[in-house]
Amino acid sequence: MARLNDDAQWIILMGFLISFSFFFLAIIINQSTVVGQTTAESVIEFPKNDIRDLRGIIEQSANMPYPDNATVNKDITVLSMNRKNAIVKYSVFPPNLPSNPHTTASIHYNNGVTTFYENWTSL
Repeated sequence: MARLNDDAQWIILMGFLISFSFFFLAIIINQSTVVGQTTAESVIEFPKNDIRDLRGIIEQSANMPYPDNATVNKDITVLSMNRKNAIVKYSVFPPNLPSNPHTTASIHYNNGVTTFYENWTSL
């Protein structure tokens, strides 16, 4: 650079500065895509519809007599393990009138990625 005049040195230095700026911006954009991708994947992995369907079936079976309710419990456990590879355990406590007029249930859902616990009470 000793033989170049001042204008040529200025142009070369600005070229280096701009190329390093592009390189730095490319690294930042690359990292932001990775973060966005992993965040989107974690949202997709949450089995919201599976849990809603499971909760609806448990609410329907909560008012069944004991033998039918035990059969539904066994069926839900087997089907969720075979079709969704998820462990589902739940228990329903029927109302004890007149001291407790509410039905109480607890649900445990685990598919290896998502663990979900829920306790609910209904009339």
